Amino acid sequence: MDGDDLQFLAVGTGAAKREIAVRAAAGRGPMVLWCGGFRSDMGGTKAVHLAAWAASAGRAYVRFDYSGHGESEGRFEDGTIGRWAEEAQAVLDAFCPGETVVVGSSMGGWVALLLARALLAEPGRLKGMVLVAPAPDFTEDLMWPKLPPEGRRAVMEAGAWLAPSQYGEEPYPITRGLIEDGRTHLLLGEVVRTGCPVRILQGMADPDVPWQHTMTLVERLAQDDAALTLIKDGDHRLSRPEDLTLLVRAVEDVSA
Repeated sequence: MDGDDLQFLAVGTGAAKREIAVRAAAGRGPMVLWCGGFRSDMGGTKAVHLAAWAASAGRAYVRFDYSGHGESEGRFEDGTIGRWAEEAQAVLDAFCPGETVVVGSSMGGWVALLLARALLAEPGRLKGMVLVAPAPDFTEDLMWPKLPPEGRRAVMEAGAWLAPSQYGEEPYPITRGLIEDGRTHLLLGEVVRTGCPVRILQGMADPDVPWQHTMTLVERLAQDDAALTLIKDGDHRLSRPEDLTLLVRAVEDVSA
């Protein structure tokens, strides 16, 4: 890792092969790996803020775009939780050879927890984990229940439904593949193990991931050193200056 220049990592084989955009900066460890959210990219406020912090602190930092997001190849509508988790695992394997702190935002929290489960056979591999408005199981617990009847029919019969965005952007597809694949990666029905300290930031004014959903995750993290910070007026993005300060503190906390 010589700098923060854009590079690409091939993931998958055959028709499933895609080029994943990665930015990796050298520095001291433990390394920090950013896993972004659903329809987000590594140019977002939190990811860029952590890049600036890592540069000033001399820390190794890796961020990437899932397929169908940002500068990576692929169609968004082909994406699933399993596909995006596979990409996160590939980036970790290729760019994070040592102790790593994984930071997961929203859907990236689900991806981070799936990474942790895969790494349980390698004790010490994860130094810590920071989750921002984590959304494990969101396709089943948060997305599917909110779909109108016509949306559910379209997903199951036509294969996709265009959902209106709450953030003034273009409608986006919710696919049958996303929903059905999500059901094969559910975590909250049993104890969730990470094998490392976990710090969670959650806004209580979050319209996308209710703080009660995050409380369920905290309850499932019964075997880990887990701490939750509730931000009374925090929204889903948690990108205000005061939120970003809390994010850096959490990363520093689990890096010690």
